[in-house]
Amino acid sequence: MLKAPTVGYEDAIVVPEITADNFELKHGLLTLVQNKQFFGHDKEDPHAHIRYFNKITYTMKFPNVPSTSVKLMIFSFSREGAARIWLEKEPPRSILTWDDLFSKFINKFFPPSKTTNLRNEITRFQQRFDETFYEAWDQFNDLLRACPRHGFSELHQLDTFYNALNSNDQDSLNSAARCNFLDKMPQDCLRIIESKSKVRNSRNKPVVAKV
Repeated sequence: MLKAPTVGYEDAIVVPEITADNFELKHGLLTLVQNKQFFGHDKEDPHAHIRYFNKITYTMKFPNVPSTSVKLMIFSFSREGAARIWLEKEPPRSILTWDDLFSKFINKFFPPSKTTNLRNEITRFQQRFDETFYEAWDQFNDLLRACPRHGFSELHQLDTFYNALNSNDQDSLNSAARCNFLDKMPQDCLRIIESKSKVRNSRNKPVVAKV
């Protein structure tokens, strides 16, 4: 009766048995993962964290060891704070694959409501009065990157961006396209935009008089 319980202390993540000979996680790999931990703050981007985590784990190859097993093994080292507490509250042995872990992580820190809000921001995007073409294109791409699951087609993205521009920049795109800009193929439109955006001062900022 006085014996301490031994159940209920298992981790949520189940790492498949690794049978490879001489397998050893390098300390350098853990250090790289811990250098950029995810804390679960509102302004943190879980998608960016996964991209960084994937990039780090892809650089380390172990013979006869699936990369997904390595990811499951070291993911715990990549989070702290609220993200660490979240994973500790998950039921023991409830995460069996990397897809399970990825799905639960994204749904926790990037719920559908956040996707909806960011989709609305993309749809309502407008070039500001004092914003150059380059700055508007850069800001628009930041919104797209912040919402990987926005679901907008390439054509829809181009249409949204074009209609958000001021008349001068719209005329400039039409002139570069030698027709209505949106009549071009999406890849041609992107080439025109990229070419124009390389000139960072493609439109002089208007001088706002002080009242």
